[in-house]
Amino acid sequence: MFTRLCSPFQTRGNALVFIIILGIGGSFQNGFHVTVISSPSPYIWSFINSSWIGRYEETPPAQTVKLLWSAIVSMYAVGGLLGSMSVRCIAVRFGRKRAMIWNNVVSIVAAVIMFTSRGANSFEMILIARFLFGFTAGLGANIHAIYLGESSPKKIRGMVTLTFATFISIGKLSGQFFGLREILGREDSWNILLCVSTCFSVVQLLTLPFFPEAPRYLLIEKGNTEACKKALQSLWGRGEYKLEMTEMVLEQAAIKGETSKSLLELLRDRSVRWQLITMVVMYGCIQFSGITAISVFSFDIFKEAGIPLDKIRYVTLGVGVSEVLTSITCGLLIESVGRRALLWGGFGAMSAIMILITITLNLKDYSFWIPYSTVGLIFLFVIFYGGGPAGVLPSLTHEIFIQSCRPAAFVFTGILRWLGFAVLGLVFPFLIELLKSFSFVLFACMCLLASFYIFFYLPETKGKTLLEISEEFKNITLCENPLSDDKTLETRL
Repeated sequence: MFTRLCSPFQTRGNALVFIIILGIGGSFQNGFHVTVISSPSPYIWSFINSSWIGRYEETPPAQTVKLLWSAIVSMYAVGGLLGSMSVRCIAVRFGRKRAMIWNNVVSIVAAVIMFTSRGANSFEMILIARFLFGFTAGLGANIHAIYLGESSPKKIRGMVTLTFATFISIGKLSGQFFGLREILGREDSWNILLCVSTCFSVVQLLTLPFFPEAPRYLLIEKGNTEACKKALQSLWGRGEYKLEMTEMVLEQAAIKGETSKSLLELLRDRSVRWQLITMVVMYGCIQFSGITAISVFSFDIFKEAGIPLDKIRYVTLGVGVSEVLTSITCGLLIESVGRRALLWGGFGAMSAIMILITITLNLKDYSFWIPYSTVGLIFLFVIFYGGGPAGVLPSLTHEIFIQSCRPAAFVFTGILRWLGFAVLGLVFPFLIELLKSFSFVLFACMCLLASFYIFFYLPETKGKTLLEISEEFKNITLCENPLSDDKTLETRL
């Protein structure tokens, strides 16, 4: 997919290297920390026990250990939530590039705390490090998505922004790979395992200063036409880029010099009400689609399915490979098939698969092959997730908001994503203990809800300018009455 990114333009630019550098310090970090925590979970449970005994000279209650473990998982989401909430302030004040650079410094601090936690015999340091890792993942992932969207030409905007999802998938796969017993998935190296992603943060810290700031940010917010043109040429090769710059000028004129909206201003703006509803439905349904549960608690799910303990890590690695390959395939299809079909079809298939997973988990003792069919269904679920919602949503989030609304919109979507992650991370261990396999019925219902909403309400965004997309959302009606009654944006100079 990456080799096709530059095909509509001259390939003498630095776009391909830029996308890779941005990815390894952006959404890659998010994906890595989501899955890497699964492999050392038994060792962290043991560490909590030993740390507690060494401190209080008594064995901690089982519920206390479970609560601390859930807190370690959820603290990452709490940090991610705060990182997402700060994206507007930091990205507007420092710019996209400088914000990413400073984000890497925080990641390095988190790695130092995590690395030393084992020697200090302190599970509190794990909580602090997980919080900081979450903060950098929440901030970095949002800036990564904004930076990509504001640096990509319209013709390949979907393909470029989809690399955000590809690097999440690569991060998940890397977390699973480094978590293998043969690599770092051992009791004597779990603290090193949880710090591996910081090596990629260091690479971005050293190389990103040599790349330009986001072209749309330079022109629309800073009013620097010449710097914008140079940035486009640096990324995509020589050219005048008249169409791209004209679109930016039109958007700049439409917002009439309006500064970046705050989150409260965005929520009060009726002209973007349908966009906000779309994000609530999409991010809410993704968080409760089951993919987060599969990523974080894959060990427990495969154990419940009856897979031998010594095989589980290799099965989860295969799941990660399938998600990466599907994300790349989605990148090849998104500009031809469009966003809507990939989204509603993906969610619909995920709903059906979750029902089948519930059935196979309840019938696992009837035949030796049923647990393996559960594994196959999980593979299918991940394939439809990577080829649908995961691949398309980063592009859609960028496309449905204009420049003045986008930073606040990413704060809003970050709150939705990380709150959902925190709630699910805290509740799922107890939910699966209480409901067992029937917890997946809830996930199936959420996927079906998203599929219906997209099919009946979401407009297609493929090949359209951001102002044209904004107009289409204004034309959505509910019971023949438009939800937004504001005047449309002026699209001419």
